[in-house]
Amino acid sequence: MPTRILTIGFTKTSAEAFFCTLVEAQVRRVLDVRLHNVSQLAGFAKRGDLEYFLRTIGSIGYVPVELLAPTAEMLDAYRKRIESWAAYEQRFLQLMAERRVDEQLSRDLLDGAALLCSEDSPRHCHRRLVAEYLAEHWGDVTIHHLEPARRR
Repeated sequence: MPTRILTIGFTKTSAEAFFCTLVEAQVRRVLDVRLHNVSQLAGFAKRGDLEYFLRTIGSIGYVPVELLAPTAEMLDAYRKRIESWAAYEQRFLQLMAERRVDEQLSRDLLDGAALLCSEDSPRHCHRRLVAEYLAEHWGDVTIHHLEPARRR
């Protein structure tokens, strides 16, 4: 069976839509790949609160994985528009290679897990890059980008 990696973001959605999406997708654990996971715009996504809600609402595990986060310098350069998405993507993939994430992480940890970041879409988010990087290096991986309903 292929390793099943999911991704999800939490901005522009409600807590209800976010947690229902995870439960419906039968996510086993959430791997938090954010650089900053203690103060976020969405109160339900703060590390301590998120861990509690995941466990209580869906019996879903929570694992912060700093190894999969960008560096502060890299993230700042992109957010301040000093660096383009293409340049950020290239630097981030190089960082994943330098960290040897495909060797450092086990398939068991990732299988059925959702990579969590704040971005509402995977298009310009490093969680997509992580999933694609692992798929390329491991082979036999399916990627599912979960998209909770957006707030109206």
